[in-house]
Amino acid sequence: MSTVTVKVNVNGTPRTIEVESRTSLADLLRDRVRLTGTHLGCEQGVCGSCTVLMDGLPVRSCLTLAASCDGAEVVTVEGLDDADAHRLRQHFSTEGALQCGFCTSGMLVTGYELVRRRTEMDRDQVACALAGNICRCTGYNGIIRAVQKANDDGMAVDDLT
Repeated sequence: MSTVTVKVNVNGTPRTIEVESRTSLADLLRDRVRLTGTHLGCEQGVCGSCTVLMDGLPVRSCLTLAASCDGAEVVTVEGLDDADAHRLRQHFSTEGALQCGFCTSGMLVTGYELVRRRTEMDRDQVACALAGNICRCTGYNGIIRAVQKANDDGMAVDDLT
């Protein structure tokens, strides 16, 4: 088995990790960095539970080879730690967007990416943007409301500054 050395910045911490060349980013994060907030669901890129930000864009970490992340900035759900993330988590709580929690990390990462865009979105646009993340518990309404409210709040804060 061939190995590669990957230099990656995970949640603001630079890391150099030697992995097998076939190792996924999800496995690197979970097994080598011990960040287990990134969940593995379908391992086919369909469910979205493994979504992380790589260089600012959402990616399916189960389909992304760790070797392709050399030099990248990766943010997991554990690394979402600013006003947008706190607002989003608060709305997830108040809007009933949490149940079993399996999809939550992927939903939060995807929702966070939407919120930080500061683009006005109606319910259908939020639903479409979240369509790549599957939830089997909540029926999506609470999740959509939470993202929409966090987005609206973020835009209002920007208007005040």
